[in-house]
Amino acid sequence: MDNNSIGIIVGSAFQLDMLRGLSASPIDINTPFGPWTLYRVELRERNAYISFRHGFPHHFLPHQIPYRAQTWAFHFVQCQALLVTSSVGVLDPSLPLFQPLLLQDIMTVDNRLPDGSTCTMFTEPSPDHAHLVLKEGLISKGLTQQLYTIVAPHHNDVPTDVVFGYVGGPRTKTKAENKMWRRFGAQVNSMTLAPEIILANEMEIPCCSAVVGHKYSVPEINEPEDEHSVTESFELSRDALGRVVRGFISEIKPVPFGNHMYRYQEKTPG
Repeated sequence: MDNNSIGIIVGSAFQLDMLRGLSASPIDINTPFGPWTLYRVELRERNAYISFRHGFPHHFLPHQIPYRAQTWAFHFVQCQALLVTSSVGVLDPSLPLFQPLLLQDIMTVDNRLPDGSTCTMFTEPSPDHAHLVLKEGLISKGLTQQLYTIVAPHHNDVPTDVVFGYVGGPRTKTKAENKMWRRFGAQVNSMTLAPEIILANEMEIPCCSAVVGHKYSVPEINEPEDEHSVTESFELSRDALGRVVRGFISEIKPVPFGNHMYRYQEKTPG
């Protein structure tokens, strides 16, 4: 497989026609956690692999996504840099809607997948299992800096230090829950994304993330009033997301993995 491929995880807002001139072909991959399909974009110097987290066409609700299978598929194609995207609710009124927000950190209540199991690729004892020791953090600073240079020419004052709160679906959050997340320090939240970044780090894949707010999830700002308003907000988010994905595919360069996988069989000093 490729030794310098890159990957992108997209949600419901993304469509293949947003690639604008780049063709993508499905690649079915059998993983220890079940089958998964990536869409390969063949480039001159490398390949890019796109994953539709909800399936293509959409058929997985957030709690039904086979996160481990998706992650193993990126590991199989030797992904060296992963962009994880999502539409999000915005908890910080100072952040803009409909433009990319770059994540700096992630918050979860518990390190678990929607089925209640621990959010890890190491489901059984094995010689390869390890602790993920965060040195740089779950988000790669090197990839985020590159992502900023891709996004900044199209938007003014792109935030690069946004904190994401992971709230599993499939239902949306109550007003009280959004207030709680805001007090905890989360500036945006959604039902996906965090498990993907955590699992990719366990496979030593550097990650960055661009999210787009499609609504404010705070009581002092009114929500879209009708279905037409909601649909329009998703369209605006889709345009911004398309530019990010195309830029990542054409310009990003892999960086070294900034964290450490500690295995007990490693020799320690002394």
